[in-house]
Amino acid sequence: MAGLAATCHQPYKTHLDKPLKPLKFHFRIFSLRYPSTSAATFTISARYGRSGGGAVGAPFRKPKTVDDDEALDFSSITSNSVRLIDQQQKMVGIVSQAQAFQMAEEAQLDLVILSPDADPPVVRIMDYNKYKYEQQKKKRDQQKKSAASRMDLKELKMGYNIDVHDYSVRLKAAQKFLKDGDKVKVIVNLKGRENEFRNNAIELIRRFQNDIGELAAEEAKNFRDRNIFIILIPNKAVAQKSQDQSKKKDAPAETEVSASV
Repeated sequence: MAGLAATCHQPYKTHLDKPLKPLKFHFRIFSLRYPSTSAATFTISARYGRSGGGAVGAPFRKPKTVDDDEALDFSSITSNSVRLIDQQQKMVGIVSQAQAFQMAEEAQLDLVILSPDADPPVVRIMDYNKYKYEQQKKKRDQQKKSAASRMDLKELKMGYNIDVHDYSVRLKAAQKFLKDGDKVKVIVNLKGRENEFRNNAIELIRRFQNDIGELAAEEAKNFRDRNIFIILIPNKAVAQKSQDQSKKKDAPAETEVSASV
């Protein structure tokens, strides 16, 4: 229902030169300034229409906010009918939008757009917050699985004349990386005149690979440049077997501790 309000900014005369004609308003909120015979100024404001907008008989829809999801925004759906799937994931069939909204309201659930471009659009009654939570959880699980299956490349550098202790440290590190499912790149840098000892460097790389044994397989190598290297990838079957054996070794120790307690 329309409402009118007038504000006077100084003393005025009630008589106007020309009577005001009925106005047709095309906007919900607007202002109109009308000068009187004196210097007084009137401001007339009007508001009309229901807050929901839309056609007569259409269901009430709250104004869209920034946080609203497109799956809940029916402003882009021009079709009066939709293909409805109920909360039990059963196909109801083609119904009017008003009927679909009513069924969702009776079930105290959301009416969600699944296929807006279909003819008619496909919608479903569901708990949308729960649905989004489950989808996000699935996405996180997939990311965890992909991260677990992804191989990182670990680099170990040695000199051609590395001592026994440093060699042992790098060998243990490589074994750990391979058991964890990562690749290992073993590099021997030859600087300046050290290039004369290329054969020693190649022999060192081969020795390192033999000490790793069945735990890894050779993926790539380069014995031509100054930076001699070999890339080893884990043998998953052997790595899994070694992990199982380590778990079995830890199990009796845990049993003994619990027994003593």
